Amino acid sequence: MTHPNTSPQSLRSLRVGQRASIERINAEGELGRRIRDMGLVPGAQIEIVGRAPLKDPVAIRLKGFTLSLRNNEADFILVSPSEA
Repeated sequence: MTHPNTSPQSLRSLRVGQRASIERINAEGELGRRIRDMGLVPGAQIEIVGRAPLKDPVAIRLKGFTLSLRNNEADFILVSPSEA
C-alpha cells in the first residue's frame, strides 16, 4: 500500500530492502523507451535489492528478475514507497 499523503520521489532515494510502486517516468526519447522496455512502467512494483559500494548502480527486483540501473537513469523514475 502506498502512503496517501506523500508525493512521488526518485527511485535513487530508496533504501535497500524498500519496496515501491512506479508512478511515472520523466525520461523522453531513447532513454525513456529503454527504461520502459525494461518493464519499468507506471504501476510496476519494485524492490531495492542492492547497491554498489559507491551507491551506483542500484539493483532492483522487478517481476522476478534483478535489474541494475545507474543513478542518473534512476533519477527519471518516480516512485511511491510501499508500507513495510
